[in-house]
Amino acid sequence: MVPLTWYLVLAAALFAIGMFGVLARKNAVAVLMGVELMLNAVNINLLAFWRYTALGELVGHAFAVFVITVAAAEAAVGVALFIAVYRQRDTVNVEELDAMKG
Repeated sequence: MVPLTWYLVLAAALFAIGMFGVLARKNAVAVLMGVELMLNAVNINLLAFWRYTALGELVGHAFAVFVITVAAAEAAVGVALFIAVYRQRDTVNVEELDAMKG
């Protein structure tokens, strides 16, 4: 059986890679991919803790499905916003987008 710490190290590495993607990238699509990596790291943690604590209950699975649903909705809304911004300003560079400027 795989120890819990291996899952936690994997989730921490995925979360760190996702955080780097969010903070270091200028492209909005790359930022969105970083957020998705962070949400996947959360799912790994939820399922790992479920596996080692409450096997009889489906609490971990329910939370993971909820996070996946939120991630899908976030991706759909994010892509729609990026398309709208690209049509208006011809760029998806996060540093060039100022919402208050016309």
